[in-house]
Amino acid sequence: MKKYECLTNDSLVASAIFAPYYAGLDLRRYLWGFNTSMRDSSGLDLINWLKQKPQWKTMWGKDHFLVSSRIARDFRRKSNRKSDWGSNFRFLPEFKNLLMLTIESGPWKNDIAVPYPTSFHPSSDDQVLQWQNLMRTQNRPYLFSFAGASRTRQKNSTRKEIIRHCQSSNKLCKLLDCNSVGHECDDPLKLMNLFRSSIFCLQPPGDSLTRRSTFDSILAGCIPVFFHPGSAYTQYLWYLPKNYSNYSVFISANDLKLGKVRIEEKLVTVSKDEVASMREEVIRLIPRIIYGDRRSGLESVEDDAFDLAIEGVLKRVDRLRGSDL
Repeated sequence: MKKYECLTNDSLVASAIFAPYYAGLDLRRYLWGFNTSMRDSSGLDLINWLKQKPQWKTMWGKDHFLVSSRIARDFRRKSNRKSDWGSNFRFLPEFKNLLMLTIESGPWKNDIAVPYPTSFHPSSDDQVLQWQNLMRTQNRPYLFSFAGASRTRQKNSTRKEIIRHCQSSNKLCKLLDCNSVGHECDDPLKLMNLFRSSIFCLQPPGDSLTRRSTFDSILAGCIPVFFHPGSAYTQYLWYLPKNYSNYSVFISANDLKLGKVRIEEKLVTVSKDEVASMREEVIRLIPRIIYGDRRSGLESVEDDAFDLAIEGVLKRVDRLRGSDL
């Protein structure tokens, strides 16, 4: 944010105001073993501080925004029972106008989903273009792949079915088991090697609907396969095409569990021309879902995830400002 070229130190004349409160990091300190009052205290401190500022009273928070590294649901606890998850930060009345950029949104209009950061932060246009061209020329011996754990504690887990399909696919699928010793899924090189060797990458829900792996697969030019609309289609509206069939495949999780569809049979029916078209669309999306190195900056390629987020915030504030006139 400090490298953004259109900053002003005078918030009274700013089009939008960034509140540098790191909600995800703050909440993480108190998620386990603390009562609800402790989890909520920083949010109350923040609103009490903001309400004292003349800038807040201009639009009562409609021109303010912050960023969270956790999903929106973590900040919407509905009761004060200690056993309930998260904080009530986003349910505080004063924050109904404030916008939160988050890695996973929900049905609330004041939360906007932005891409999970990948491990690729290019510092020049050439690095982006070279990477895109490299992904176009990859040899992809696997029809599909999956990197993840089975989530054995979850009943009717989609992942359990996916792993079973992968293991019985007669070498059409490559599995990277995140339950294995060594934490291989934490190694970006191993993930990239998997995804860039695959035509399709399976992206089922995990602890929540979305996952970073979606953006790792796009970065690798691997066509994502989703099993729930909330994993991408209803999330990243500022980043991904409305016509999701242009860049992805959808398989109903219910149909998968009921045995009405087999993953390999579904994906084999996608023609070579369709695969080529979808892969090109995925590769075209790469600049939009990466966070470039702001110390150098990207110039001629399409705006990156940061640029699109700020552009979206400014348009939203401008629209709200006009509706208040």
